[in-house]
Amino acid sequence: MRDEPGLSLNLKNIEIQNMRKYLQFLFFAMFLVSQVSLIAGNPDRQGEAGAGELLFNPWARSAGLHSMTTSFVSGVEAMRINVAGIGRMENRELLLGNTQLYSGSTLQLNSFGYAQKSGERGAFAVSLATVDFGEIDITTENQPEGTGGNYSPSFFNLGLGYAYTYENKISVGVLLRVISESLSNLSAFGACLDAGVQYVSGEKDNFKLGISLRNIGTPMRFSGEGLNRSVSSPGNDNPDFNLEFAVKAAAFELPSLLNIGASYDIYVLENSYVRGLVNFTSNAFSRDNIGAGFEFNFNKLFELRAGYRYELDSINSGTENIYTGVSAGASVYLPLNKTKSTMLGLDYSYRTTNPFAGTHNFGLRLLF
Repeated sequence: MRDEPGLSLNLKNIEIQNMRKYLQFLFFAMFLVSQVSLIAGNPDRQGEAGAGELLFNPWARSAGLHSMTTSFVSGVEAMRINVAGIGRMENRELLLGNTQLYSGSTLQLNSFGYAQKSGERGAFAVSLATVDFGEIDITTENQPEGTGGNYSPSFFNLGLGYAYTYENKISVGVLLRVISESLSNLSAFGACLDAGVQYVSGEKDNFKLGISLRNIGTPMRFSGEGLNRSVSSPGNDNPDFNLEFAVKAAAFELPSLLNIGASYDIYVLENSYVRGLVNFTSNAFSRDNIGAGFEFNFNKLFELRAGYRYELDSINSGTENIYTGVSAGASVYLPLNKTKSTMLGLDYSYRTTNPFAGTHNFGLRLLF
């Protein structure tokens, strides 16, 4: 039987289209990897970046693996790790999170996120995260023990992301995040972009690879009446003739970083597997990190995970990042209907910290 000319032509066109998609993925991945030289870990720049809340992970599932889920993170949580994973969910997801930062302090991180499929291949998500500092005593130069009043800074960031998936193999995504930090008389605003890719392969999509570039944006600078200073007028001792000066604060960069991760799933039952993972993080304003972990998923109803992260060159320097060492967590999913199309998930994670008594993450997830 001879091949139909039209059929052969169509197959050739499909192959060309697929090749173009894979080339686009490769070029995008090469671009992200090329940024390593721009943000490679540099201990000499430690402390120069601001907006440290961008490095906080408010979501319990990925926090249980020290945020090393670059290759397989999905849904709302992908907005903090690898935005390409937004599309790696079945339909819609609503997520609430609370983080008890550095137990023993008053810091908390509260977050909300929503993600939804858009068409057959696209997906979008929105998230909001705020830092709760508690009530802080007001002190002055003349009253260092406190004035009797208190204040609470307002730190929040809002993100909007979109991801597109090619034939369930390659996902690419981009995210815009707006950052706000303010006091009653002082504020700073900024914006940044995240970009990422994910690739899956294997009979059951066992192998996964992810690359993400995060927090690439505009420098931020504080401004407001809180920076004004009143000084005596030269040659005039009358206090009514003081001069008011507006001090210009120095600008600070955002904590840019690059994540590269891979994972592999070993199925022990039809719908249950053990996942092993490795991850490398290149930080622009601190030393780089490397780590590994595992996750056990039983029938999509229960998950158990643990990880270990190490900061490179921390032994020689004599210091280490607050988040190094062990992390662990678990998730339980409760079906809300017979078809299991609607699920309620409960997430928890714990990360060791040095100093303090660790960080606890709690999450409530609705899949529908």
